Amino acid sequence: MSHTVEKIGGTSMSRLAELRDTLIIGDRDAANMYGRIFVVSAFGGITNLLLDHKKTGEPGVFSAFANDDNGHGWHDRLDLVQAAMIDAHTGLLDNSADSERADAFVRDRVLGARNCLIDLQRLCSYGHFRLSEHMAQTRELLSGLGEAHSAFVTTLMLLRAGVNARFVDLTGWRDEGDVSLDERITGAMEGVDPMREMPIVTGYAQCAEGLMGEYDRGYSEVTFSRLAALTGAREAIIHKEYHLSSADPLLVGADSVRKLGRTNYDVADQLSNMGMEAIHPKAAKTMRQADVPLRVTNAFEPQDPGTLIDDQPAETPAVEVVTGLDLVAFEVFEQDMVGVKGYDAAILEVLTRHNVRIVSKVSNANTITHYVDASLKALRRVEKDLAARYPAADISSRTVSMAAVIGRDLAGLSVLTRGLQAIAEAGLSAIGASQGPRNVDVQFILDRADLKQAIVALHGALVVQTRTGLMKAA
Repeated sequence: MSHTVEKIGGTSMSRLAELRDTLIIGDRDAANMYGRIFVVSAFGGITNLLLDHKKTGEPGVFSAFANDDNGHGWHDRLDLVQAAMIDAHTGLLDNSADSERADAFVRDRVLGARNCLIDLQRLCSYGHFRLSEHMAQTRELLSGLGEAHSAFVTTLMLLRAGVNARFVDLTGWRDEGDVSLDERITGAMEGVDPMREMPIVTGYAQCAEGLMGEYDRGYSEVTFSRLAALTGAREAIIHKEYHLSSADPLLVGADSVRKLGRTNYDVADQLSNMGMEAIHPKAAKTMRQADVPLRVTNAFEPQDPGTLIDDQPAETPAVEVVTGLDLVAFEVFEQDMVGVKGYDAAILEVLTRHNVRIVSKVSNANTITHYVDASLKALRRVEKDLAARYPAADISSRTVSMAAVIGRDLAGLSVLTRGLQAIAEAGLSAIGASQGPRNVDVQFILDRADLKQAIVALHGALVVQTRTGLMKAA
């Protein structure tokens, strides 16, 4: 049997000691310890401190460095990163020598990054150089600090526990930078035997392509999928802190949700579109092409097989997931739009230029509405550009939410009709609803305040009641 490539996310990494005693080592003997390559994310919260907070937008080192007028504010944030890293591993490493090595590792990496940024600021004080031209590389440099730290600490912990662990650093720290992702991975894995040792690999990989520019914070899944493909893994496994379930158990109740067990990449893509990412779509494409099955498990229930994701269609139509997302409805109304080409392309070009993520779109004779995942601040810039191009257009933005019902095959289930009925019976009103001909998802647009209640109602009507009915029929 070949090896597996397994990814551990940042939230789970913060419970590394528990993972060591269950998922990584558990009750395995020496004969069953190896044949596994682990790709690790930074400890929870570290990447937010290095870049900016993913949810609140609070600036981290990168944002402070990019926007700091006096040139010193980012230093304080880098000090916070160093303190947070040391605090993260202090509670994990029992041996004082290991703690000292981890402390020294953090100080060396942080000092190196600090000196690099100072030199860059000094260089760009000359008129021939522009700091903005180096922002992409700066973000890449900072991103790698978190994964390098967590991988190094994990290796120390496992070595102390008697595991033949090996730190595999893909961050390109003081290495040649002009290599492709494939070259970075194959070079680092040269001479590594996963059947005799346990490679602990950084989720970030420095390469000429620039992972952050292409995939933003989905870079660790791209590294993970490419590693699985290049090394011929038997299976790729993502360990999360929860099972891939029919809904958020905190919202609809743990007794109501069901583990998916099996689904396909089509559903995974729909989940990604709704911000509930099982895996980055481009990472999924890599594994589909390499014929590597993907499994999503609960990291803290290592005996549970989790959910297998492959290309197989559903045996019978069924609703698999109900989820939701807060969005903004960006609407362009122009009475003269009827029969005129170009409006749609122009709107799309402006939204793309301002890096606005489009989740869905509807249109009629004189109105085009994009449901987007963006801030109102970003949309004001879009509105300004479009108003200059179409001065007679009425352009507006409205905060809404979208509840999505997703499944490999929804044919014949009357999801649109039953969903609207469930929403009405819950005392809510849908602003809009749509279903595509592929029968993989149905979308309901609601006021933001109604999203949670709508998900509960949809899950109850389309998952719980259906399952109960099937059980009674059986």
